[in-house]
Amino acid sequence: MNQTHQQLRLTIEALRERQEHELINNTDFGLLHNADLKQRIHTRTGPPTPDDLDDLLATVWKEPAFFLAHPLTIAAFGREASRRGVYPQSTDLHGHAIPSWRGVPLLPCNKIPVTDSRTSSILLMRTGEQDQGVIGLWQTGIPDEYEPGLSVRFMNVNDQAIISYLVSTYYSAAVLVPDALGILENVEIGH
Repeated sequence: MNQTHQQLRLTIEALRERQEHELINNTDFGLLHNADLKQRIHTRTGPPTPDDLDDLLATVWKEPAFFLAHPLTIAAFGREASRRGVYPQSTDLHGHAIPSWRGVPLLPCNKIPVTDSRTSSILLMRTGEQDQGVIGLWQTGIPDEYEPGLSVRFMNVNDQAIISYLVSTYYSAAVLVPDALGILENVEIGH
């Protein structure tokens, strides 16, 4: 086993996890903070109901790609749908059965915060430059590029023969038009 390769792989995985967190939560470019105010709606009664998801679909009505919600929020939606006798269908996404609503996949994301009062948000987005959606950005052509937008630079070997690398990533997200991103806010997930 190549120890350096494995340590670098684990470091990059941890960096990508942090990147996902920032893409959702960063106050400068994160999706939760950059949705247009007109694209933010509140639940009708607190818990996420099928009516709430329909209202969210009305905000991103052209080619919605997927919902993004904390796993606890998805479970709360499942309970509310079952309570009403409505059962979300599943859709196939890369060989996995994923719950969906009106044919739009409902993807889990543990980076969406859950507040102390047990509320969260559900995002719905259209993606891709072609569809004027939400896009990810990264800088290419950086020195010591290991992957697009990620550089690994050898720093030194210390007196104990420990090798140091500087691993950096460059990324952002952009919402190309306001109706590409909608957020259902203050979703109660139960106790």
